[in-house]
Amino acid sequence: MQLHCTRPNCPSPVNHFSDLDDPNIPQPLKQKYCSACRMELILRGRYLPMRLLGKGGFGTAFLARDVDSPTQKNCVVKLFQPPVTLTPQQMATAQRLFGKEAIVLERLGLQHPQIPNLYAYFSVMVTSPLNNQSEELFYLVQEFIDGEDLEKVLDRQGQFSETEVTRVLRSMLDILGFVHKNGAIHRDVKPSNIMQRQDGRLFLLDFGAVKEVTAPTGVQRGPTTICSPDYAPPEQIMNGTVDETSDLYALAATCVVLLTDKGSNELRDSISNRWRWQPHARVSTELAAILDKMLQPNPASRFPTAKAGTEALSAGSVSTQISGQISGQTSGSPYPPVATPPVKTSSTGSSQRPATPRPVTSPPLTPQKASPPPKPVRQPPAPLSLARFLGNAAFSGAEGGLLAIAALSLVGTTLAGHATWLVMLAGLATLQFLRVIEGLDLAIIAGVTFAIVAFFRPLHAILGGSDIALIVVIALMAGGGMVAIAVIFRLIFRLLSRIM
Repeated sequence: MQLHCTRPNCPSPVNHFSDLDDPNIPQPLKQKYCSACRMELILRGRYLPMRLLGKGGFGTAFLARDVDSPTQKNCVVKLFQPPVTLTPQQMATAQRLFGKEAIVLERLGLQHPQIPNLYAYFSVMVTSPLNNQSEELFYLVQEFIDGEDLEKVLDRQGQFSETEVTRVLRSMLDILGFVHKNGAIHRDVKPSNIMQRQDGRLFLLDFGAVKEVTAPTGVQRGPTTICSPDYAPPEQIMNGTVDETSDLYALAATCVVLLTDKGSNELRDSISNRWRWQPHARVSTELAAILDKMLQPNPASRFPTAKAGTEALSAGSVSTQISGQISGQTSGSPYPPVATPPVKTSSTGSSQRPATPRPVTSPPLTPQKASPPPKPVRQPPAPLSLARFLGNAAFSGAEGGLLAIAALSLVGTTLAGHATWLVMLAGLATLQFLRVIEGLDLAIIAGVTFAIVAFFRPLHAILGGSDIALIVVIALMAGGGMVAIAVIFRLIFRLLSRIM
């Protein structure tokens, strides 16, 4: 049998012991030690870590076997392993949250069938082979869900259908409603924390970032880095404020990523904190409205509870079915609702989708004119990332500086007037706004402009015959100044959007 060492940074963690393959090996088991670091491999005399499952921000998970259980069932052994860069205060907070995960799992896992059960929580004292100092390692043991998390499912199959996402949304709203009702907030809902078992049942995992609701208003404050910024709401990223609606926001963000198979940086406008995901997915108006409400930047504008979200989803489902039967598409939506058959899991664990039956249609009673094809719906461009936003600002500044040199050098001649510089700069800004020029185009245009201004003497006559270095300095200063102005306006806009 293979045993995996759980000591952090073990140089050779995989060990093999042929005697453990014997099903009749006497109990209690004789302790085994890592051949590389001499770490105890059999935890608490019963848990045998066999292989690494994955690493998160504050923990490492191993697939293990519990030899004390009647069936020697598999389980998950999770080692508390925070980043070494944490301050002592952050380390204490992280350790407290890891312990709280055990408390929450013990309380909630036995009461809800879609939350893993907790089997054990303990610590082990180990001695470092390098400095001979003792160290305490913390472990929790929980139920093993044999399946695939939704992040892996998305990588394997691509975009989820509306039917599949509705199933995820309904199931997670039920779990979150139970979690919130019992005085806890998950704080880290994302595709990798939703596990789909082989029979299709969904589970919510990783309660390591859970926060107890102790304030009278049900709100918790305090900066924290224990969340996934790609899915977390603005208030959690900015100042650590969380409430029940924070989990609903993260769940909706998860759903739109599953629907579109695109990263949140492509779907969320970082300036306004608005999500522009609908052009990339084919969903009914009802589901789109529910997800958009859950994704509101202002917590007060979201559904107040998971139950309210479930009720809206149920009402929307009925409305969609009736609308689909009458017209074949949802009123007000540019796309008809997609009814994709659910994924079935074979005995080998692979996902199979049943063949879609052809619709049976009867011939019309009277000849009808063929309706003209619908006009294509123009999709708005995705919001600019921060890097591209700053790159555009730098280009505008540098290009403006070069054009200013050329325009001022030609003022008074027949080639240019006083407004030439502004006209050219406005034209470039318009082309950037319309995305006619972007990316590599900007570098090419800036290079060509620089070459023309630098090597055609009349275009930099205002500099009095100075060398090319001065032109480079002016262009760089203009680009840097424009970047600074853009950053200031971006911050002001963000501040105003949060206040309003």
